[in-house]
Amino acid sequence: MRPLRALSLDLDDTLWPIEPAIAAAEASLHDWLHAHVPAVAAAWPPPAMRELRTRIARHCPEIAHDFSAQRRLSLAHALRACGADEAQAEPAFEAFFSARNRVVFYDDALPALTRLAALLPLASLSNGNADLARIGIDAHFTAQISAREMGVAKPDARIFTALCQRLGCAPAQVLHVGDDPLLDVAGARDAGLQAAWLNRTASVWPGPGPMPALVFSDLGELADWCAAHLGAD
Repeated sequence: MRPLRALSLDLDDTLWPIEPAIAAAEASLHDWLHAHVPAVAAAWPPPAMRELRTRIARHCPEIAHDFSAQRRLSLAHALRACGADEAQAEPAFEAFFSARNRVVFYDDALPALTRLAALLPLASLSNGNADLARIGIDAHFTAQISAREMGVAKPDARIFTALCQRLGCAPAQVLHVGDDPLLDVAGARDAGLQAAWLNRTASVWPGPGPMPALVFSDLGELADWCAAHLGAD
């Protein structure tokens, strides 16, 4: 194992499960629309709004990396289609985004973050649009990198390169940990970083490439490994 100077963590499905957060946010958005523009709520219930966002993402590849922009465009389209004021898109998005950041952490996540931040500089690296300040964990992180900010998403090597530059480390000095074999593990390795797979579900390694040497079932195991590897706790 090469010496480490920093640790990078994915967010969605690494620190918290993302599907419940998105479902709750879509429900909050629907409630807001029902209260303020009921015709839009009736025409675009959550499944239809989700399909609309998927369609807009497909037709607007230039914002494929920016889920917030996709959501705002979806809301503007839905409002326009119902003859409503498109200015309502921003407060509607805020209703969604506020709920999206009320995440429920995995039980191991917060204790592990405290331990890890005491051992190494931590960075977050996410394709999603979570706001760590709203969530309340930004103090744990030295750097935050998102696909929305960088204009490219994992597994593109450029986002990993930007991460290392932000940390002031060579790629080989950074360990990236995430749940997605392609986006996190293969992406990090292809960019020259060390990589670990967070495999909460005891899944069989699906590739691409060989399974990494480091596989953790939860973030507590990662913190234990870092403490032992760095000779501290």
